[in-house]
Amino acid sequence: MSETHDGETSFEPLTVTYERLRHSDDSRSLSEFARRTLPDRSDQAAFSRATALLEAVAGNANTPVEDRVYLATAMPFPNVLVKLSTDRDPSVRAAVAGNVHDKNWLVGRLSKDPDPTVRSAALRNPQTSWKMRLEGAQNPDTDAGTLAYLAGLGYDGDDGSPVVLAAMVRRAVALNPSCDAETIRLLSEDRDPGVRAAAEAVSGA
Repeated sequence: MSETHDGETSFEPLTVTYERLRHSDDSRSLSEFARRTLPDRSDQAAFSRATALLEAVAGNANTPVEDRVYLATAMPFPNVLVKLSTDRDPSVRAAVAGNVHDKNWLVGRLSKDPDPTVRSAALRNPQTSWKMRLEGAQNPDTDAGTLAYLAGLGYDGDDGSPVVLAAMVRRAVALNPSCDAETIRLLSEDRDPGVRAAAEAVSGA
């Protein structure tokens, strides 16, 4: 069953409905579909159909950007998030990058996005791997605010971060030319001697 424009229902195969939504230029209907309450998971067939069709809505450029951002922020479904991760609008990609339901590989890909806001959101996502965090900490194009966030990982030793890996990230932040003076100052007081030495070398202390 699928919903028609007048609110009535008629039978339509999933593939037909998917293609109709994917190519629709009716922004209002696309917006309504994006915000529609999903069927209960107990109705597996209806739930699976609805989430599959959300992918079509997410991939349609005629879906209003605010609705694509909503889907990128609120949806936990990999098929929808992957579709939105290539959206032409960086605000949509940034919303995907910050979604905690992302798969690790997807966050990693977005941590290399050409847009700095997307990269920043990905590097702050708890799903980001330590390898990606280290690469972000080493990248001179990473903004000072994101570097300050990375510099705080494991700083106090009580946030559950792996000690060695977190220290490697903080040391890389200290050596990054885009790191600001306040972050360098904090890292010069780091509990790890390697981090302190790197920060002190940069600051000339």
